[in-house]
Amino acid sequence: MGAFVISKRFNDTYKFVFTSRKGKVIFTSQSYDLKFEGEEDIALLQASMESVIFVKVKSTKGLYFFKLLVGDRHLATSRKYTTELRLIKGINEIKSFAAKAEILDFSENSFVFPD
Repeated sequence: MGAFVISKRFNDTYKFVFTSRKGKVIFTSQSYDLKFEGEEDIALLQASMESVIFVKVKSTKGLYFFKLLVGDRHLATSRKYTTELRLIKGINEIKSFAAKAEILDFSENSFVFPD
């Protein structure tokens, strides 16, 4: 099952990523000034999976990616894929597992295994 992972960027804003069952990042959210804003968008995404829109795009370098929209809000952008089939597999992973994915919070930057 996939997971949402909340972390802090170097500029002290927050983001979340959705990772696949194998641990690969499928998409990265927009930046948030406050952590709870990202948590609210995760909850919104999980609650409205049936109405999520995936806008498929091909970059000028020939790579595929998608933008994830809920209503008219752009919540996240996927990683780059080499083929359209891999892009579709990434979207299917989200459709299958995002609604029940767990949320992991690594935004505190505290070391999990102290000496």
